[in-house]
Amino acid sequence: METANIRVFIAVAQRSSFAAVAREQNVDPSSISRAIAAIEAELGVRLFQRTTRRMVLTEAGSLYFARVSPLIEELDRTQDEVVAARVEPTGPLRLTASVAFGQVCLTPLLPALRDAFPRLQFELLFTDDNLDLIADRVDLAIRLAPSYRADIIGTKLFQTRYHVVASPKYLRRERAPQTPRDLAEHACLLYALPEFRSRWLFKKKTAVTEVPVHGSFIFSSALVMKTATVDGLGPALLADLQIADDLRSGRLVDLFPAYQATATTFDTAAWLLYPSRSYIPRKVRAVIDWLRQNARVTSHVR
Repeated sequence: METANIRVFIAVAQRSSFAAVAREQNVDPSSISRAIAAIEAELGVRLFQRTTRRMVLTEAGSLYFARVSPLIEELDRTQDEVVAARVEPTGPLRLTASVAFGQVCLTPLLPALRDAFPRLQFELLFTDDNLDLIADRVDLAIRLAPSYRADIIGTKLFQTRYHVVASPKYLRRERAPQTPRDLAEHACLLYALPEFRSRWLFKKKTAVTEVPVHGSFIFSSALVMKTATVDGLGPALLADLQIADDLRSGRLVDLFPAYQATATTFDTAAWLLYPSRSYIPRKVRAVIDWLRQNARVTSHVR
């Protein structure tokens, strides 16, 4: 049985679509159908149950997928290890991050990243949507969170902290809050995630205070929310990697420097995430190691 056909089968099983795989591989959909039909003819079973709206693995197809996927990964691993000593990382690599992280942290690194991996072609997916790493064929994701799901693999890139900030323009117009509880008197700028839009947490030494917050504007983009904060629209809870330069320049003021602030937990980080599988392509591992050495965000607030 040809490994090329098996790879097609794995791709179709992951995408649940002949047409999607055909588009990704830039081939005619009929060639995808022929590859699946060849395997089914050789095995004597149907691998997919096809309907007008979707396509799912049959019981035999699920068993076959579970057995052949590790074999193909092991084949790729062996080939990778054989050529690793003499060939630098090459080929496409899909990397996703939030729009804010991409602009602030990754874009300044792109010239050095290109120089470090001249034979890699990076497809950068900067979006505030959490893409499905397998369905969207993402090799590497960077996400800000307290932790990550158990069904994917990750490593910490760096620790993050959050601060409640406002602009001098806003503070000239409104009375500055003296304690976190004074935020009840202010219309705050809120982020669209549920845990960010109703209450913020503050910690001083060991005491934690939960403060209800309200506001007229809820933002889906952290970058737009920061711009609105600088423009004097109201106080906002923002990550240090977004605002460090603004704090140093005086465009923003940390309202509660004696407190730690968060909307989730006080232990948050930027995580490097990749699909849960036993085999990590050499190019992905090389980029992970490079980012851990270089994406330290020297503009962090300390």
